[in-house]
Order: sequence, then structure tokens, then C-alpha cells
Amino acid sequence: MAVVKLFGSFFSPYGYRVIWALKLKGIPYEYIDEDLRNKSPLLLQYNPIHKQVPVLVHDGKPICESTVILQYIDEIWPQNPLLPADPYDRAVALFWIKFADDKGYLMLKLYRANGEEQQATVKEWLEMLEVMEEHALVGVKKLFGGDEINMVDIAFSFVAIWLGVLEDILGLEICEPHKFPRVSSWIQNFKSVHVIKDNLPDTDKMSTFLKHGREMMLTSKLN
Repeated sequence: MAVVKLFGSFFSPYGYRVIWALKLKGIPYEYIDEDLRNKSPLLLQYNPIHKQVPVLVHDGKPICESTVILQYIDEIWPQNPLLPADPYDRAVALFWIKFADDKGYLMLKLYRANGEEQQATVKEWLEMLEVMEEHALVGVKKLFGGDEINMVDIAFSFVAIWLGVLEDILGLEICEPHKFPRVSSWIQNFKSVHVIKDNLPDTDKMSTFLKHGREMMLTSKLN
């Protein structure tokens, strides 16, 4: 049997993308949780360019970057496909995955922002949510894959999971249900999928970790 290892981090939204994909496919794997402040020699060996997680190692061969990893997983293990078979539907899915990837920077930007910069970042989040509401989710039933989760849902998981954590930490409400009913409904449907529900990060642990990191960061800015 092929040996599959995943290098991740308990607070990494990109690592959870891969965890969920492997769980959806029913692929057993060994999980290695990395301390990103003290990266292991193996992580640096497997991802010498970006030196980040996630890294999937399949039979000793490393694959880096979460979207690349998801596409690799979908090709190697075709059961429970993560992308549509129809070429047009697949192209549309890849477009939205690229859109989600391009907006991922908003997580770190919001986490680090304060004052006027925070207001500007919230505006960027609202613009992205409007695109999801008015374009990406139009005609979508429960999930981007219809009744089944697919790679687009996983790509937008930072909206479903990590935005809520950031809102709690910062005392903000960005994704208001009355403003974004389609997004809010999709979030509930996404979080109700058993593979997602059973494999969510420990939000208390993540909030404590991120609050501490933000306090230290803001203190260092003042000094």
C-alpha cells in the first residue's frame, strides 16, 4: 500500500483543505503537525522553495501547495471526485478555485490590520463576499458540487471556517446573514458535511493561539 504523509499545522486553513480531501477519498495517511516557528528538517527538505505547509508526501515524493495537492489527490484516487467531469463545468470550477486562492491573502491581512487599515481590509472582504453572493453561488443548490462537496467548496473553506474565528478575535461581524443569505446558507451546508464537521480545527485552541500572536504583533508595532 502506498505510504501517504501530510505535513500540516493545526491553524493552517490550507492544511485542512488536504485533510478533508484525503478523508473524502478514504485515503489513510500519517499526519505530521509542524511548528512553523521551528520548522523540521524534513519540511525544509520537502518544500525548500516556500518552506510552508501543507506538503503531501506520496511514496516518498513531495507535492506542495494545497490546490496542486488537491488536483493530484483527485487524479491519483478517482473515487468521490472533487472536480466535475464535464469540461465546461470543470473550467468554471477551476475559475472559482483560482478566485478563492487569489483572495486567501485577506485572512492574514485582516489578522494583522488595525485602525484604518482594518476598515479598508473589511471592505475588501465585503467585496469578495458580494462576488460570492451575486455570482459564485447563483444557481448553487446546497454546495458547489450540488448535493456533494467538491474542490470549490474546499477552496472557499477559509470563508466558512476561518473568517468566523477572525471575527471573534477582532470583535467584527463581516459576513452578516441578512446581507449575504446565499453565503450564509452555503456556510451552514458546508459545515454540516460529516467529513468537515468531524475534522474541524479546535477553534478554542486556534483562537487562543491567534489572539496571543496578534497581541504580540501589535505590541511590537508600538515599540
